[in-house]
Amino acid sequence: MISSSATIAASSIIEPGVVIGPHVVIGPFCFISAGVHIGEGTRIASHVVINGNTRIGRHNIIGMESSIGEISQDLKYAGEAAGLEIGDGNRIGRHATFHRGTAQGGGFTRIGHRNTFDGGVHIGHDCQVGNDTFIGENSGLAGHVTVGDAVRIDAMCAVHQFCIVGEGSHLLANSCVVQDVPPYIEAQGNRAVPKGINEQAPVFAAADEAQQNVILHLYDLLYRQQSASEDVKTEIQRLSAEFPFLRCFNDFFTRSTRGIIR
Repeated sequence: MISSSATIAASSIIEPGVVIGPHVVIGPFCFISAGVHIGEGTRIASHVVINGNTRIGRHNIIGMESSIGEISQDLKYAGEAAGLEIGDGNRIGRHATFHRGTAQGGGFTRIGHRNTFDGGVHIGHDCQVGNDTFIGENSGLAGHVTVGDAVRIDAMCAVHQFCIVGEGSHLLANSCVVQDVPPYIEAQGNRAVPKGINEQAPVFAAADEAQQNVILHLYDLLYRQQSASEDVKTEIQRLSAEFPFLRCFNDFFTRSTRGIIR
């Protein structure tokens, strides 16, 4: 079904079974396969390919020559049903590659809302990206990576498969991450190591002094005192009753399996 208010260039190919919402604009020489849903107001530049079970929300912008919803690059992928879900208000730059999920990863790659992906960004199979993130030019997430809300990943960064990049953290340019990055940490290097607190993270910047001091205290435990992760978890649980925003730390340590950057 194609909305009567959608604008589609004559040179683009839209297979039967595509759902295109109101006021969608699709530029020239695009190919969109059956099973794709595109939400209201989304704008797609020229030479974009969108494949498979891909659902794109409202008011997204997709740059030229991007590949959205291609099959997984995982060698274990055997053609099973899998998909890609993209939320609302995302800006995807030119030459981006976003892959569908696999059965081993729950079946779906998921992108939240209001994210910005610069040119050449790669999102691998089964990645889970939150809301209000920024990923810079030519950076890539391998399969099964989780990126929390309000994360900033600068240009030319690489994140190893199954890593977690915690809420509000910041990876500086040219960094390679092979272990999990706790919330609100600024990290840099190959391999990435902590450089301090990301004081520009919205939650940290908006927090009062007591809340900021709690985050600084946790950083001190992890990286200056080199406390064991179990001791840090105990301290987080103790503080969570007074500071509910620490739930993101509880969630991070509950899911972390690769160890944290040190």
